Amino acid sequence: MSYRLLYIAIVLFLASCQKKGCELPDDIEDIPVDVKIDRLEKDFFAIDNEKQVRSFLQEEPLFANKFLQQNQYPHDSILVNSLLGLATNPSLDSLAQQAVKKFGDMTEEEKQLETAFKVIKYHYPDFKEPEVKTFVSGLSQDLMVSDSLIVFGIDYFIGKDAMYRPDTYDYILKRYERPNMVPAAILLLSNRFNKTDFLDRSMLSEMINAGKAYYFVQTAMPCTPDSTIIGYSGQQIADVHHNEGKIWAHFIEKSLLYEKNPFQVQKYMGERPSTPEIDATAPGRLGAWVGWQIVRKYMERNPEVSLPELMADKDFKKIFNESKYKPEKR
Repeated sequence: MSYRLLYIAIVLFLASCQKKGCELPDDIEDIPVDVKIDRLEKDFFAIDNEKQVRSFLQEEPLFANKFLQQNQYPHDSILVNSLLGLATNPSLDSLAQQAVKKFGDMTEEEKQLETAFKVIKYHYPDFKEPEVKTFVSGLSQDLMVSDSLIVFGIDYFIGKDAMYRPDTYDYILKRYERPNMVPAAILLLSNRFNKTDFLDRSMLSEMINAGKAYYFVQTAMPCTPDSTIIGYSGQQIADVHHNEGKIWAHFIEKSLLYEKNPFQVQKYMGERPSTPEIDATAPGRLGAWVGWQIVRKYMERNPEVSLPELMADKDFKKIFNESKYKPEKR
C-alpha cells in the first residue's frame, strides 16, 4: 500500500492513542458498578495435594463450571488429578510467577472494565456486570467470556519477554499484549448484544456484523485507540486510513459486497497476515475494518439511533445504504 510521509503516520497514530473528549458524561460516570479482578493463579499455584484442589473447586464453583467445565467430566477425580499436575508443574509454576509479576497491579484493567461496564449498563439497564478473574492455564485458553464470568488467561498476555509464548502465527502473537486484553474481552462480550441475520452470510453482511462489534467496543471503551481495539499496529492504522479509498475501490471493482462464497469471504474477514489481493502490505481482516468505518458513518449520519438499536438491527443493507459510505480513492 502507498505510504505518506512518515510524520503523517506518526500524527495519525498519536491521534488514535490520545482521543480527545473520551471522558464519560456524568450520567454514565455516576452509574454504580462493582469491578474487582480476582487473581486465582496465586492460590492455585500454592496447591500441593488433592484435598487442596477439591477445596479450590468448591470455593470457585462458577470458575470450575464455566472455565474448567467441571460438569463435562464423568468423574471429579479426572479433573482433580489434571489440576494437581498443573499446579505442581515446575515449568508452569515459573510461568505463573512471571505472570504474577507482570500483572502485579491490575488497577488499569479494573478501570477499563469499570468504564466499559458503566457504558453497557447505561445502554442496557438490566446488564449485570460479570465476575472477573485471572488464571494461568499453561497457555491452554486466553479468554473466556460469558454473561456471568470473564476469565483472563494472563499467561497469554505477558508479552515478548515471556519464557513461554502462545504457539501461534507471529501476526497473531503481536496482539497478545497487555493493552489488547480488555478490548478483546469486550469484543467477545458484544456477541451477547449483536443480532445478526444468519441466513445471509454475504461479504457485506459479515462486514457490517464485525463493524457493529468494533463500534460496541469503541463506545464502551472511548479512550482506547483504534489500533488496540482491532489489533493493528499504529503504522497499519495510519496506512489503512490513508488508503481507505483504494481499499473500498477494490471491494466495488471486484463486485465483492454480495459475494457469498465462504472462501472468498474468509479472505477479507478471516485471520491472515496480509490481504495480498489488495496489496502485499495490507493487513488481514480488512473487511472487518471497512465494516467498522461503514457503521461509524451510519451512526454519524443517524445520531438518534441508540447503541441497543444499532446492535439489534439485522438489516445490514439499510445500515450500509444509510451510511452513504464512499471514501475517495487517492
